[in-house]
Amino acid sequence: MIGQEAPDIERKIVAILKVLSDSQEPLGGRVIARRLSDFGIELGERAVRYHLKLMDGRGLTRPVGLRDGRSITERGIEELGGALVRDRVASIAARIELLAYRTSFNPEKRTGEVPINTSLFPKEQFRKALSAMKDSFKAGLCVSDLVAVAFEGEALGEIPVPPRKIGLATVSNVTVNGVLLKAGVPLDSRFGGVLQFRNHKPLRFVELIECSGCSLSPAEIFLASRMTSVREVANTEEGKILAHFRELPSPCRPAVETIIGKLNAAGIGGVVMIGKPNETVCEIPVAFNKIGMVLQSGLNPIAAAVEAGVEVTNRAMSGVIDYSKLRKFEDLL
Repeated sequence: MIGQEAPDIERKIVAILKVLSDSQEPLGGRVIARRLSDFGIELGERAVRYHLKLMDGRGLTRPVGLRDGRSITERGIEELGGALVRDRVASIAARIELLAYRTSFNPEKRTGEVPINTSLFPKEQFRKALSAMKDSFKAGLCVSDLVAVAFEGEALGEIPVPPRKIGLATVSNVTVNGVLLKAGVPLDSRFGGVLQFRNHKPLRFVELIECSGCSLSPAEIFLASRMTSVREVANTEEGKILAHFRELPSPCRPAVETIIGKLNAAGIGGVVMIGKPNETVCEIPVAFNKIGMVLQSGLNPIAAAVEAGVEVTNRAMSGVIDYSKLRKFEDLL
């Protein structure tokens, strides 16, 4: 069992299992080593191969092909599900912080990398998905109307596109975190949730999941549970969308508003509202000398496709992509 290993080895093995479980195809030591950096684990390619041999012997992984590619086994999946609960609980909050740090986008120069979400559609349903998402992009129910497309054998962020699939990258709201972080503004990513609109205005969060206490992306959870009505909001401004609640020091508000303006000019937004100091926002109280900020999820257009009956696999916060590789959604139609 994994738990019988020394804690440091245990953590590395679980991280490798996590990387393999997130992949649609076998991975070699070099790719695994690169992706482990997302878990804050710096492990060289040779060390990864050493751990993989140990894991092969325990039945957690199996070699695939002539090279050093590995796939996770059923036993590996079981072990991953029960291992290191304490570490997994904080994984989403840590993921947000890491992607914010990796964000290098400069909104004035419009250069650098931005965080993305990756969604995988069956080829035969992609046109239907585009049609279903059109109104949500047009209504601004997104972080950006800039997207990227990848086909079988290509990749978006760290997610390879499997056979008979088409991948669509949408800009993640973590971009806002990253640009503010680079400007010296700290953000606390508190909640992901479902935001209700009424009378054409954001009213309240009707569902919330705390980011620091969740091992899965809240947006993915709510999307898979079909708890949105994004298409209704796009057409009538009544309904429910995916959104996130951030908290930041109140003295930073003028700087934040300036930076948000620069992001908007570069085609990246998603800010629903920014509160006043110590003011409750969408029925969420804030700490003393703090302000609340509500951001849309970049997965709202994908939620519209799900509502239309389109099959899709989502990976929120799947990595970063160069801004120059993004193009207008309307160009896909």
